[in-house]
Amino acid sequence: MPEREIAPDRDADRTAFVGRVHEVAEVRRLLPGTRLLTLTGAGGVGKTRLARQAASTLRTWFPAGVQFVDLAAVRDVRLLETSVAAALGLRDTCGRSLPALVDHLADKRLLLVLDNCEHLLPECAELAARLLSGAPRLRVLATSRQALGVGGEQVLVVPPLAVPAPGAAVPDIAHSDAVRLFAERAAQARPGFTVDEATAPALARLCRRLDGLPLAIELAAARLRTTPLEELADELDRRFDLLARPDTAAPPRHRALYMTMDWSFGLCTPGERRLWTRLAVFPGEMDLETAEAVCSGDGIEPEDVLDLVSGLVDKSILISVRGAGRSRYRMLESIRAYGRELLAHDDEPALFRRYRDHYRWLAERNRIDQLVPDQFDRYRAALAEIPNLRLALDLCMRPPGDPSGLRIAVALWSAWLLAGALSEGRHWLERSLGLVSPTDDDRLMALWVDVLFAAYQHDLEAAERRADECALTAKGCGDEAAGAFCLQARGIAALARGDTGDGYALLRDARARHRARGDLDAVAVNLHFAASFGVAAHSPEEGAALGEELLALAEDHHAQIFKAYALITLGYAAWWQEDPALAWARMCRAATLLIEIGDSWGLSQCLEVLAWAACAQGDHDRAARLLGAAGRLWRAFDIPPLGLQTFTRSHRDCEARARRELGERAFTAAYAAGAKLSLDGAVAYAIST
Repeated sequence: MPEREIAPDRDADRTAFVGRVHEVAEVRRLLPGTRLLTLTGAGGVGKTRLARQAASTLRTWFPAGVQFVDLAAVRDVRLLETSVAAALGLRDTCGRSLPALVDHLADKRLLLVLDNCEHLLPECAELAARLLSGAPRLRVLATSRQALGVGGEQVLVVPPLAVPAPGAAVPDIAHSDAVRLFAERAAQARPGFTVDEATAPALARLCRRLDGLPLAIELAAARLRTTPLEELADELDRRFDLLARPDTAAPPRHRALYMTMDWSFGLCTPGERRLWTRLAVFPGEMDLETAEAVCSGDGIEPEDVLDLVSGLVDKSILISVRGAGRSRYRMLESIRAYGRELLAHDDEPALFRRYRDHYRWLAERNRIDQLVPDQFDRYRAALAEIPNLRLALDLCMRPPGDPSGLRIAVALWSAWLLAGALSEGRHWLERSLGLVSPTDDDRLMALWVDVLFAAYQHDLEAAERRADECALTAKGCGDEAAGAFCLQARGIAALARGDTGDGYALLRDARARHRARGDLDAVAVNLHFAASFGVAAHSPEEGAALGEELLALAEDHHAQIFKAYALITLGYAAWWQEDPALAWARMCRAATLLIEIGDSWGLSQCLEVLAWAACAQGDHDRAARLLGAAGRLWRAFDIPPLGLQTFTRSHRDCEARARRELGERAFTAAYAAGAKLSLDGAVAYAIST
């Protein structure tokens, strides 16, 4: 998926990093002396926020950057490595997530932040050990409720915020970290709130009662919208005196957080309580439309969801995240875990059914293998929902199994391909294939996609096996669509094994059948792969003809992703036809489109060919810089440019000529300057005149 570097948390600003100066200093002191530093502590103590705050101060220590990976939504251990690879911007081209991670990190001085490791503790420990062993300049900062247990690990226990001592003076109370956090949150709930002679005693008592836990303090402060401070403190005293968590052996601060959430839950309206438990099933963010579709019914009317969501935001149960013109909502992990505990057992079947149905609809609604004008929006929407889609897929895999999982997996195939998440795509496809009958139409579609993914990962044996299964399934289906996709699968398998004659003939036959059925979406997909293989096999005339046909279809339907990849194909074709100026123009047009979605795979190809074209036109400094920019992207993939047959000769010729014309020193400086460019900066430089 698109490369991401750690940035200030949109929601971490809510705490303003109150009271963590000492802990940040400890992270900065400990990290140079250890390869792995784990922040441990109770739920709600602020481990994630501390990790973000500390990491943001360490950027200058790590030339390769600071990368943050949130593992809270990764529930399937088989997806751990691919999730980390995706967060680092790696394309899973060859199905070697761990080796690709090690190769990518091997020479980098980089800080990798692994957040929320506790539910995958053994797997995170093994992953950290393997990465640290293979990447000697790597540092890992982890957050977990317990240590990972890796040799050489340094552990920093994150304490609660400091609370005022009994009998403290007002100035001392006001400067207490716990009180400062409460006061900041309280001022949002009740504008004008201050710490003074009147409020200080109750604030001190309340923060001591909450053991200085940041999450508990925030939940309590949110109640000031409706409850006076003294009454709030008295109520907490009563509850903490009378109630104890069923697990009485738990440490006091664990009980403090649980009781605070229990108290907050009790102060919610019945509708808010019901919605809290239902929203807790979402691993990732959700929007209002999704909350209405999944959580309404059985006591919640769709028209009431907006007010209930607003109530939970006011109480700090939900966090509102603004982006892309609409609000989305998420829960902190401790609050989500509490809500899941209280979800009524008899509420689950209907809730999970609505959840599954909604995400099947969402996956099908956001297919990008169609000639539609909103391809970019669909792609962004699908990526934003990956954590929630994973849960929907997992629900379909539970006994006795649900064929909806196969439909979701098939609908997402092109998004996985574009994002480079091929192993994850195959993971869900192959798990789902065991749940449907051999003659099921969905099975045939899944088989042809599995052939494609296996071919991309150079797993030729699996591609051939799946192509044979596809043929058997097509016989059982007995319709034209099945026959067309069967031929397409066989054609892809043939091209993957190097049989271009048979491969092109099969794809042509499949394309004719798609066209006869009026399935232009399938025609466009077929053209894309046929044209791509054409230029890769150095058949520029055939590739150009197919690319022009795809471009015309894409422009007629304003399908921007198809258009961009048609232009890439035509750019290659122009290069092989010795027209560098035309290759330059086409790759610039493609790059201008693909930067909209940060498609590093497509953009790496654009930058590479633009470097060749610049060199051919005598601009060797620009060529060296573009080679550097492309090289930075290639290093995020597990296939270097020289590993692609399409690139080998042209890449070497371009690099050799630029070195010769510029001289070694100037070439190295220009290449390094290009490698330092961000993705946006590289594209802006590439298309500038």
